[in-house]
Amino acid sequence: MGVNGSKRWLVGVALGLLAALQVQALPLPQGDLERGCWTQHTRLRTRPGKEPRSVDFSNLRDGYTLRSPLLVGFAVRGMGVVPAGKPLPGTGHHHVLIDTPLPHNVGDKLPFSDTHKHFGKGQTFAQLDLPPGPHTLRLLFADHDHVPHFVYSPEIRIQVAGKRTAEPLRIDPRRYDDSCEAWYQDEVSRPRPPGEWLGLANLRDAEPVTSPFVLHLGVEGFGVCAAGQTAERSGYFVLQVQLAGRTVQTLDLRNGATQATLALPNGAYQLKLRFVDGASGRDLLPPYEHSLPVTAQERM
Repeated sequence: MGVNGSKRWLVGVALGLLAALQVQALPLPQGDLERGCWTQHTRLRTRPGKEPRSVDFSNLRDGYTLRSPLLVGFAVRGMGVVPAGKPLPGTGHHHVLIDTPLPHNVGDKLPFSDTHKHFGKGQTFAQLDLPPGPHTLRLLFADHDHVPHFVYSPEIRIQVAGKRTAEPLRIDPRRYDDSCEAWYQDEVSRPRPPGEWLGLANLRDAEPVTSPFVLHLGVEGFGVCAAGQTAERSGYFVLQVQLAGRTVQTLDLRNGATQATLALPNGAYQLKLRFVDGASGRDLLPPYEHSLPVTAQERM
């Protein structure tokens, strides 16, 4: 076969194994109470923003009570993500400010400290381990040199109730409203299992949505990097929307975007999310497939 032939064969085997793997979409909760509670918050997670440029937490809201460690999702609108040290106009990376105010001088680089968490690999979310008690969180977007863009989220206040255990919270039908909120806040902030991951951060598989809606795209084990720069273990998202086996829309997010706003007629759609290398366009992870029923329309 020869050296070159052996290399081609090994590459072919690796690509075949990659194609054979399927990234499983996270299912809707199984219990009736949990499923009803989860889906009554769907619009909260999927309603599009109106600001042309903004950042926000995709899963947390002001006033939540959570257990630690907790998942923190990053959402950016109108700008792309590129790892630190990689200059590219219109891009940056995320920082979380913990129990600390915005910097007084926005022209200064952000410090590295326990209160200024840097996510310079182009991460789309992070896991925080905070002590019990009240805390404030704010998301701040900064350039390749850690100098803030004038793009930051509102400050949110959370209460950390204690350490997370393997035992999930339960919804009590006798006090549904309160226990649903406690269960939902705990569930939406539950860290994912370790390992590489690609998918939608704000929706479960087959979760009905109202159009228009926003999709938050997430990846673990790799960072997002807009085309025009290169970084190790990084890529960008490509999203295909299919209806009855036919592709009706393709979004090539080579600008480093990590969210997509869609307006679709009612129907049973299938999404295919790819995470590709910026130089070669090859898949870095197996494609993620997601069933998406659009069941209602909302005037915006």
